[in-house]
Amino acid sequence: MAESSADAASSSSPWTPLAIPAFRALWLAGMASNIGTWVHEVGAAWVMTSLTDSATLVALVQASATLPMFALALTAGVIADIVDRRRLLLAAQGWMALTAAGLAATTALGAVTPLRLLLFTAALGCGLAFSAPAWQAVVPELAGREQLAKAVAINSMGFNVARAAGPALGGFLLATVGPTANFALNALSFAGVLVVLGRWRWQPEGETALPPERFLSAFRVGARYVRHSPRFQAVMVRGALFVLAASAWWALLPVVVRFQLGAGPGGYGLVVGAFGVGAVTAAWMLPPIREKVSADTLTVVASSVFALGLAGLAVAPAAWAAAAVGTVAGGAWLTVLSSFNVAAQSGLPSWVRARALSVYMLVFFGGLAGGSVIWGRMADAVGTRSALLIAAASVAVGLLAAIRFRLGHVDPSRLAPSRHWPAPLITLEPVPDRGPVLVTVEYRIDPSDADAFGRAMRKVARSRRRAGSVRWGLWTDATDPGRYIERFVDESWIEHLRHHERLTTQDLGIEEAARAFHRGDGPPEVTHFLWHATTGASHPQAPTSSRDDTR
Repeated sequence: MAESSADAASSSSPWTPLAIPAFRALWLAGMASNIGTWVHEVGAAWVMTSLTDSATLVALVQASATLPMFALALTAGVIADIVDRRRLLLAAQGWMALTAAGLAATTALGAVTPLRLLLFTAALGCGLAFSAPAWQAVVPELAGREQLAKAVAINSMGFNVARAAGPALGGFLLATVGPTANFALNALSFAGVLVVLGRWRWQPEGETALPPERFLSAFRVGARYVRHSPRFQAVMVRGALFVLAASAWWALLPVVVRFQLGAGPGGYGLVVGAFGVGAVTAAWMLPPIREKVSADTLTVVASSVFALGLAGLAVAPAAWAAAAVGTVAGGAWLTVLSSFNVAAQSGLPSWVRARALSVYMLVFFGGLAGGSVIWGRMADAVGTRSALLIAAASVAVGLLAAIRFRLGHVDPSRLAPSRHWPAPLITLEPVPDRGPVLVTVEYRIDPSDADAFGRAMRKVARSRRRAGSVRWGLWTDATDPGRYIERFVDESWIEHLRHHERLTTQDLGIEEAARAFHRGDGPPEVTHFLWHATTGASHPQAPTSSRDDTR
């Protein structure tokens, strides 16, 4: 696989990740599964309009599919970072296959009700919640970081090929066979994914002799990483504002087609299919555009186009006009979301990727679910057309966030593991769970450099906290203004050893920039301290401190 990735990286073609066998097999299987998912989406939305004329209940179909992501994404992301991702994907995909089969059987027996439809849809959403973070996290592992933007674009294209083909097929099945066929086909669509995953052998990035992380500790470390990563926070803020407003398209489209335009299932499939065609076209055109246009500019332009699409849907006189608008809106939707996805993934080191991406998905699907409820209720209150126009204005207002929250660009090589800290020099190995661990680093600084050194150390603080430290501080000697002590705390000895392994070349550069101010003889002195209970140490044989003057 490594050779294939290297060969792919040597080409400038946007399709080079497909030369990697494992990536290609999972991509094809995933696209087939996504087609089944869209066939299900069309069937579920249309069945609900057959059971009720409430815009709120129709919008709840989307909410029930996305709320599980909001509730379970963080848990799923942590699990995906500490277990075999292949087995997790197999379990999640198998669950969704059984759930889809159950809905097909219920519909065939004529026992489907609004509540049962929502429950089955939510159960499918639970499977997606546990599958999505692991699926997203393996993309850089399969394609390599150098090909990440291309791999994400290809994944987006596959998803939107399914978005184009699935609704058309779903509308055809609704019109000719009935919704049972939609749900049954969705159940069968998981077969390819299960076969490919059954044959694939996952190999995690990086080697470690340390035991797997515990769930709660991994959860806390992931939360600290997100909290102290400004660039990742920018992706979440921008993504939340866009999705919360843009979700009106999916929440209200069935209502627009059926009640405002008076079209049948074929018309609904036409509009959703046109949206997918626009998205596929955009995915095809994006790679060369990304080389010339920044992610910030691209997302602002595409968001503006999507806002116009929402307004166009509000005033569309017929299904064909809505389909024309959908083609443009689909391209804009794909452009915005794939840009956010690339920005999120390209800035994450491998050790925290699934956890951080689960937070991004939490924001994304939470926005979809919350937006669906908001726009459904608004449509009931002020009318579908007015709700869509308000949503269009909301997308436009959300663009103001681009002024403060910039996506920027990260060199993938800066996230490669550096492991530049040597092993601590200790007398006896402490018990792994003993802690917390206090580390001090002593610097000698020219007092005239104090302000510049302080600015450099603020970046060091974020670096320490992103890698797992629970506290950080910088102290100066009141009697010696050139003497500074940096102190940071890790939860336990094993977490401190993991801190060593989590460091990247980006962290190395941050440390080197700060240490450039050091004026002492030799490198800054580093000392490790283990917590000592006031009423007796838990492990008295372990050392209370160690020094490493070479770090």
